Amino acid sequence: MLFGLILLLLTLAGCLLFAFPPVWFPPSITAEALAWDGQFRRTLWICGAIFVCAQLLICWTVLRGRSRRGAGAGSHGHRGLEAGWISVTALLFLSLAVAGSRGWARGSTGLAGKEVIDVYAHQFAWTFRYAGPDGIFGHTATEFINDSGGNPAGLDPADPAARDDITAANLRIPAGRDVLLRLHSRDVIHDFFVRELRTKQDIVPGMEIPLELHVDKPGTYEIACAELCGLGHSQMRSLLIVLPDAEYERWKQERWKQEPRQ
Repeated sequence: MLFGLILLLLTLAGCLLFAFPPVWFPPSITAEALAWDGQFRRTLWICGAIFVCAQLLICWTVLRGRSRRGAGAGSHGHRGLEAGWISVTALLFLSLAVAGSRGWARGSTGLAGKEVIDVYAHQFAWTFRYAGPDGIFGHTATEFINDSGGNPAGLDPADPAARDDITAANLRIPAGRDVLLRLHSRDVIHDFFVRELRTKQDIVPGMEIPLELHVDKPGTYEIACAELCGLGHSQMRSLLIVLPDAEYERWKQERWKQEPRQ
């Protein structure tokens, strides 16, 4: 009986998470993040209801078995009931999987109308590159990379289109506009993670990986590397700064004037 009562108390304590929910996530800043939060809540409520029902059934079984000890033979199972709950579980699992996959099924809409920004990850820092006033990204190559010389992106000094490119240690994007990040790694696997975006994207050496964003709410948010990438992994951080469109364009103009030219 004591075991059954302990299970009952633990079940009631678990129910308090629904009556007084903890702070699961920071506020979301994109429509996709809001959709994923909704899916998380639905999954949590469904799994929570199943958990409570299962625990109450166990409690009832324990208490009933205690009161009827020695009263007769135990249960031999029920094939129809077992087949039923296996079928319901499979259907529920597949339904949640399909509903949750919609957020990952969005195809790219191309470059039209997007603010394109190159993201370079390396042990243990981030570099962000913007096209200059000509709107063209210049050529880059590994042999030109020089962190101490102010060329972490490897801009080709012989390419005129690269001379007006802008590099920065923090990522600034315009609010209310579509943004395409092109993710690159120059050493090991890293992971671009912003909690408020509800997005983690691995960055694999030798690959250019696209990540589309549309953030309506200006603010400052932390960028972290979510893939263990070496001894300095915990220090690999930067900031996502979402600016009103006019302020963003003004920042680009000012940053371009400050950028050292080869």
